[in-house]
Amino acid sequence: MKVAIFLGSKSDADVMGKAAEVLKEFGVEYKAYVISAHRAGDLLVKTVAQVEGEGCEVIIAGAGLSAALPGVIASRTLIPVIGVPLECISPGKSNGLAGMDSLLSIVQMPPRVPVASVGIGNSKNAAYLALEILGIKYPDIRKKLVDFRAKMTADAEAEGGKGFEF
Repeated sequence: MKVAIFLGSKSDADVMGKAAEVLKEFGVEYKAYVISAHRAGDLLVKTVAQVEGEGCEVIIAGAGLSAALPGVIASRTLIPVIGVPLECISPGKSNGLAGMDSLLSIVQMPPRVPVASVGIGNSKNAAYLALEILGIKYPDIRKKLVDFRAKMTADAEAEGGKGFEF
């Protein structure tokens, strides 16, 4: 397993599942875990040590509200951690902050325990960043990313030459 995906709650599965889809598309092995940093701290510490022992090389962690999950994980490992700030929505309503609270919790980590961050709810970008990190070591992943970017560019150029109507 090269990547571990941590979710603070099962309710985060729809958003965080998009990271898994990207990793699958690139053929990168991952495991996913649902563990709250607040409600199951000991289990989280144990699981981080476990994924470290299994050779995990990048961790993606999504959390909402105080978004402690990525920071707690980063405090327990030297594996790069990419935080995905999530908007907390209970059935029928938001907490009113649209994920800004989560974003600020992740990007405002104290010095010396860094956590990378992507945009609110953008677990796909977390997966692409994980792939770029892995691409430094694995030429096959790097090649897939190069091909992916070339196709993306070709598609954009093909669309850019066409007229557009509103």
